[in-house]
Amino acid sequence: MSRPSIAVPGTTANRSAITSVAPELIATATLTVDTPGQSFTDITSEAARFVTEAGASHGILQLFLRHTSASLVIQENADPDVQVDLVTALDRIAPADAGWVHDTEGPDDMPAHVKSSVMGCSVMIPIREGRLALGTWQGIYLGEHRADASRRSIVATIWGE
Repeated sequence: MSRPSIAVPGTTANRSAITSVAPELIATATLTVDTPGQSFTDITSEAARFVTEAGASHGILQLFLRHTSASLVIQENADPDVQVDLVTALDRIAPADAGWVHDTEGPDDMPAHVKSSVMGCSVMIPIREGRLALGTWQGIYLGEHRADASRRSIVATIWGE
Protein backbone atom coordinates (compact mmCIF):
# COMPACT_ATOMS: atom_id res chain seq x y z
CA MET A 1 0.00 0.00 0.00
CA SER A 2 1.44 3.36 -0.96
CA ARG A 3 1.35 6.41 1.25
CA PRO A 4 -0.14 9.65 0.00
CA SER A 5 2.42 12.33 -0.75
CA ILE A 6 2.16 15.70 0.93
CA ALA A 7 2.97 18.69 -1.23
CA VAL A 8 4.08 21.88 0.47
CA PRO A 9 3.37 24.91 -1.73
CA GLY A 10 6.48 26.80 -2.82
CA THR A 11 8.94 23.97 -2.06
CA THR A 12 10.89 21.69 -4.32
CA ALA A 13 13.11 18.75 -3.54
CA ASN A 14 15.78 17.24 -5.74
CA ARG A 15 17.89 14.17 -5.11
CA SER A 16 21.42 13.52 -6.24
CA ALA A 17 22.38 10.30 -7.97
CA ILE A 18 22.34 7.30 -5.64
CA THR A 19 25.73 5.95 -4.63
CA SER A 20 25.77 2.36 -3.36
CA VAL A 21 28.49 1.18 -1.01
CA ALA A 22 28.95 -2.31 0.37
CA PRO A 23 30.55 -1.89 3.79
CA GLU A 24 34.04 -3.33 3.65
CA LEU A 25 35.29 -1.38 6.65
CA ILE A 26 34.16 -1.38 10.24
CA ALA A 27 36.45 0.69 12.42
CA THR A 28 36.06 1.70 16.03
CA ALA A 29 37.96 3.76 18.56
CA THR A 30 37.31 5.55 21.83
CA LEU A 31 37.73 9.29 22.01
CA THR A 32 38.40 10.75 25.45
CA VAL A 33 37.52 14.41 25.97
CA ASP A 34 38.39 16.49 29.03
CA THR A 35 35.78 19.20 29.55
CA PRO A 36 36.23 22.41 31.55
CA GLY A 37 32.78 22.14 33.16
CA GLN A 38 29.43 23.29 31.80
CA SER A 39 30.09 24.19 28.17
CA PHE A 40 30.12 22.86 24.61
CA THR A 41 33.43 21.46 23.33
CA ASP A 42 34.02 21.24 19.57
CA ILE A 43 35.16 17.69 18.71
CA THR A 44 34.81 18.00 14.91
CA SER A 45 38.55 17.83 14.20
CA GLU A 46 38.97 14.69 16.35
CA ALA A 47 36.09 13.00 14.51
CA ALA A 48 37.54 14.00 11.13
CA ARG A 49 40.98 12.70 12.14
CA PHE A 50 39.44 9.33 13.05
CA VAL A 51 37.79 9.12 9.60
CA THR A 52 41.13 9.90 7.92
CA GLU A 53 43.17 7.49 10.06
CA ALA A 54 40.62 4.70 9.52
CA GLY A 55 40.91 5.22 5.76
CA ALA A 56 37.17 5.58 5.21
CA SER A 57 36.10 7.02 1.87
CA HIS A 58 32.30 6.55 2.07
CA GLY A 59 29.98 5.44 4.84
CA ILE A 60 28.66 6.55 8.21
CA LEU A 61 30.39 7.76 11.36
CA GLN A 62 28.46 7.16 14.56
CA LEU A 63 29.55 8.84 17.78
CA PHE A 64 28.07 7.46 21.01
CA LEU A 65 28.63 9.18 24.35
CA ARG A 66 28.92 6.80 27.29
CA HIS A 67 27.51 9.18 29.91
CA THR A 68 24.09 10.35 31.16
CA SER A 69 24.99 13.89 32.22
CA ALA A 70 26.52 15.11 28.94
CA SER A 71 25.37 15.08 25.32
CA LEU A 72 26.41 15.15 21.68
CA VAL A 73 24.97 17.59 19.18
CA ILE A 74 25.62 18.95 15.69
CA GLN A 75 25.35 22.71 15.86
CA GLU A 76 26.57 25.97 14.30
CA ASN A 77 30.34 26.42 14.48
CA ALA A 78 30.70 29.94 13.05
CA ASP A 79 29.73 31.99 16.10
CA PRO A 80 30.78 30.82 19.60
CA ASP A 81 27.85 32.79 21.05
CA VAL A 82 25.61 29.94 19.85
CA GLN A 83 27.19 27.59 22.39
CA VAL A 84 26.90 30.22 25.15
CA ASP A 85 23.22 30.67 24.33
CA LEU A 86 22.67 26.90 24.30
CA VAL A 87 24.04 26.68 27.85
CA THR A 88 21.70 29.52 28.87
CA ALA A 89 18.67 27.89 27.21
CA LEU A 90 19.37 24.52 28.82
CA ASP A 91 19.74 26.19 32.24
CA ARG A 92 16.28 27.67 31.72
CA ILE A 93 14.86 24.25 30.84
CA ALA A 94 16.47 22.48 33.81
CA PRO A 95 17.66 24.91 36.50
CA ALA A 96 19.74 23.54 39.38
CA ASP A 97 17.41 25.05 41.98
CA ALA A 98 14.19 23.41 40.73
CA GLY A 99 13.81 21.15 43.77
CA TRP A 100 14.95 17.91 42.12
CA VAL A 101 14.58 14.68 44.15
CA HIS A 102 17.68 13.03 42.63
CA ASP A 103 20.73 14.94 43.85
CA THR A 104 23.13 12.10 44.68
CA GLU A 105 26.10 13.82 43.06
CA GLY A 106 25.12 17.40 43.85
CA PRO A 107 22.59 20.04 42.81
CA ASP A 108 23.62 19.93 39.14
CA ASP A 109 23.21 16.14 38.86
CA MET A 110 19.53 15.87 37.88
CA PRO A 111 19.55 19.01 35.70
CA ALA A 112 22.47 17.44 33.81
CA HIS A 113 20.44 14.27 33.23
CA VAL A 114 17.49 16.31 31.92
CA LYS A 115 19.75 18.29 29.56
CA SER A 116 21.34 15.08 28.30
CA SER A 117 17.89 13.62 27.63
CA VAL A 118 16.88 16.71 25.66
CA MET A 119 20.08 16.84 23.57
CA GLY A 120 20.82 13.12 23.09
CA CYS A 121 23.86 10.90 23.39
CA SER A 122 24.69 10.01 19.77
CA VAL A 123 25.04 11.50 16.31
CA MET A 124 25.53 9.99 12.87
CA ILE A 125 27.40 11.81 10.12
CA PRO A 126 27.72 10.66 6.51
CA ILE A 127 31.23 10.21 5.11
CA ARG A 128 31.67 11.19 1.47
CA GLU A 129 34.94 11.14 -0.43
CA GLY A 130 36.90 10.65 2.80
CA ARG A 131 35.37 13.63 4.61
CA LEU A 132 32.57 14.25 7.06
CA ALA A 133 29.57 15.48 5.06
CA LEU A 134 28.75 18.28 7.49
CA GLY A 135 27.15 21.50 6.33
CA THR A 136 29.21 24.67 5.96
CA TRP A 137 28.36 26.00 9.42
CA GLN A 138 28.08 22.68 11.28
CA GLY A 139 30.36 21.28 13.96
CA ILE A 140 30.13 18.33 16.35
CA TYR A 141 29.96 19.30 20.01
CA LEU A 142 30.15 17.49 23.32
CA GLY A 143 27.78 19.26 25.70
CA GLU A 144 29.04 19.09 29.28
CA HIS A 145 26.13 19.65 31.64
CA ARG A 146 27.95 19.32 34.96
CA ALA A 147 29.56 22.32 36.68
CA ASP A 148 32.89 20.60 37.36
CA ALA A 149 35.47 19.53 34.81
CA SER A 150 34.91 15.97 33.61
CA ARG A 151 36.52 13.31 31.45
CA ARG A 152 34.07 11.96 28.88
CA SER A 153 34.29 8.84 26.71
CA ILE A 154 32.89 8.66 23.16
CA VAL A 155 32.78 5.44 21.15
CA ALA A 156 33.37 6.21 17.46
CA THR A 157 32.35 3.65 14.85
CA ILE A 158 32.61 3.77 11.07
CA TRP A 159 30.67 1.54 8.70
CA GLY A 160 31.79 2.02 5.13
CA GLU A 161 34.53 1.56 2.63
